[in-house]
Amino acid sequence: MSNSLAGEKPAIRKDFFSALVLGIETSCDETAAAIVRRTGEGRGEILSNVVRSQIDDHALYGGVVPEIAARAHIAMLDGIVRLAMKDADVAFADLDAIAATAGPGLIGGVIVGLMTAKAIALAADKPLVAVNHLEAHALTARLTDGVPFPYLMLLVSGGHTQFVMARGVGDYVRLGFTIDDALGEAFDKTAKLLGLSYPGGPAVEKAARSGDGTRFDLPRPLLNRPGLDMSFAGLKTAVRVAAERCEPVSDQDVSDLCASFQEAAADVVSSRARRALEQFSQTYPGIEPVLVMAGGVAANTRIREGLNEAAQATGARLVAPPPHLCTDNAAMIAWAGTERLALGLVDPLNVSPRPRWPLDQEAKPMLGEGRKGAKV
Repeated sequence: MSNSLAGEKPAIRKDFFSALVLGIETSCDETAAAIVRRTGEGRGEILSNVVRSQIDDHALYGGVVPEIAARAHIAMLDGIVRLAMKDADVAFADLDAIAATAGPGLIGGVIVGLMTAKAIALAADKPLVAVNHLEAHALTARLTDGVPFPYLMLLVSGGHTQFVMARGVGDYVRLGFTIDDALGEAFDKTAKLLGLSYPGGPAVEKAARSGDGTRFDLPRPLLNRPGLDMSFAGLKTAVRVAAERCEPVSDQDVSDLCASFQEAAADVVSSRARRALEQFSQTYPGIEPVLVMAGGVAANTRIREGLNEAAQATGARLVAPPPHLCTDNAAMIAWAGTERLALGLVDPLNVSPRPRWPLDQEAKPMLGEGRKGAKV
């Protein structure tokens, strides 16, 4: 991920330790812009963070429609940027750089945000920082909690479920990955087959609050197998089979199915987290193990509880950013921009958008990886 010459460690740009950066995020169905300041001590301050969700635009289709998302970004982004600048009370001349998601994501949306950032950078004569959306999630805990490297991260979203060792900016090692559906995707599909509203993750969590998580004996895929890889497609299928056996399905059946699904998912993630934390401690003896949650599913209360249980069992610390910073937002893009800027990692104006951009570029592709074509 580094923009420096191969084999050359980027020098720290002390003049950019204190920086003011505009961040732009358009990788999926949120149009967002934010202003973040990095202090001379490396701390972060969010001056504005404007997010326009496209949930209503896609609800009729039960999922994100790429063409609709891209058109919405075009219609909204200029106004969102103006609002972020106004809320932060800054002018383009005050900025030190422009950061934008350059991938991974739905390519139409990524192009809209990156081209807008290029235009602003050119007009204002400011450096451009092309940000990996996944790295922005990975670095959010450094913005909110000042977490030092190295640390363990679990990225859980609609497109990704993976354990990653974060060793430094641009330096990540993938430890485990879902071999089929991402956990967020499984939440969404479970909601859809049970007739719940879109987006599915919050709908499943809401229904589960009045449900019995022990009623349905759902599988825990790969739970007792070695390694850190995960699988959620079979769990989703088991929910469908259980629902068919209950037909006609009552509201209580739906709540119990959601609760049982959520318990099974939490068990899988918690079990894998314990193993990942043990591996972290073996790799970095003497360093306090820290588990960072990132991605939209990190906002799920039951998943957080399961990860906290895993952290306590292994003597680790769980860091979970506020829910609004777990879902897609531009503050994380701006912060990632400050982190890269401090290392002198800037990009030319001809940098290309990338629909696929793994954090660990040395990791071997997994079975099923990239099959959806988005955010991989």
